[in-house]
Amino acid sequence: MRAIIIGGGIGGLSLALMLHARGIAATVYEQASEIREVGVGINTLPHAIRELAELGLLPALDAVAIRTRELIYMNRFGQTVWRELRGLHAGAAVPQFSIHRGRLQGVIRDAVVERLGPDAIRTGRRLQGFLQDEGGVTAHFADARLGEGGETARADILIGADGIHSTVRAHYFPNQGGPRWNGVQMWRGACDWPVFLDGESMIIAGGMAGKLVLYPIAAGKTPGTRLTNWVVNIRTGDPAKPPPKEAWSKAGRLEDVLPFARRFTVPGVDILALIQASGTFWEYPMCDRDPLPRWTHGRVTLLGDAAHPMYPVGSNGASQAILDARCLADLLVKAEHPRHALAAYEAQRLPATAEIVAMNRSGGPERVIDAVEALAPNGFDDVERVLPYGKREQIVNAYAGKAGFSAAQLAKR
Repeated sequence: MRAIIIGGGIGGLSLALMLHARGIAATVYEQASEIREVGVGINTLPHAIRELAELGLLPALDAVAIRTRELIYMNRFGQTVWRELRGLHAGAAVPQFSIHRGRLQGVIRDAVVERLGPDAIRTGRRLQGFLQDEGGVTAHFADARLGEGGETARADILIGADGIHSTVRAHYFPNQGGPRWNGVQMWRGACDWPVFLDGESMIIAGGMAGKLVLYPIAAGKTPGTRLTNWVVNIRTGDPAKPPPKEAWSKAGRLEDVLPFARRFTVPGVDILALIQASGTFWEYPMCDRDPLPRWTHGRVTLLGDAAHPMYPVGSNGASQAILDARCLADLLVKAEHPRHALAAYEAQRLPATAEIVAMNRSGGPERVIDAVEALAPNGFDDVERVLPYGKREQIVNAYAGKAGFSAAQLAKR
């Protein structure tokens, strides 16, 4: 069996590795001229890290990431709403990692090149179209830089792992329209910064309408610093008028973000100074798409953000793409026919991820901050009197169970 994977992101590269581990050949086609380590910080949860650990990637991840010890939810005044241990500290068999997205992608890319060979990743290839028949799928690519030439490839299956603006998804759903925006603009950056708390913990302050995220993603230039990721999310616009595609991932401006950053207080962190010291940072709209009625069309299916783009809530985007890859690889190696495997993959993963998309729209586990802020908008003396522990726990744990990383689920395998 042979697979064509469209997209060299975390999901597509993870799938290539997992297929190779099961004896299935795969080639990744990426539109960019090279797979560069771009982006800022993300968290990758233990249920996804478990899959990468089984591929032998834990040492490489440890070399470039931080093992997350604790997650703390605060209101915008810096008062603690909820805190919980994470990863190994919470009893999981593998860590939760706070990591630069590009470095995570780089670790997986390097493993693909080492194990599958340098020709397994074909960069500068823009998908022009594809046709399937009873025997397989034929895909046509143009040179992404010149817009001509290119190549033709044939395989048993084709997987669209080409992100929220997926060409493969648009082929089957040409009238889907643009991504759905919730009116929230995100500014994201990173900077070498003095350690706060224990140097291994993550802070989320404020609810969906206005949120600050802080966590270290790598060792710093000195023992007393960490490469520290920050995000400011503010509802600034009309969801009915989303920013155009060219407004995504553009360089941010201090005059835009600093007035919003002043809303937040976090003990021990000078937020304004951190942002000002970050140099170039980036601006993104917070977008997702409505869940699809189906992913699979014969020998073609979708994976990761191409299948289920979701708001960056609950640390689940990259994690769910890795879980997609594991599920699909397992089913392909067991099925009598690849079409059966792709159909079974959709039946298993589409409902689960659609539920997470819906939960993320209402804040996911971070909804506990909204719940407390709604009851105590000006802060509190005792959070227990605002919202009792049991109710806060119910909000947070319900999400973990649906997303697949509750303590019981992590202990299963």
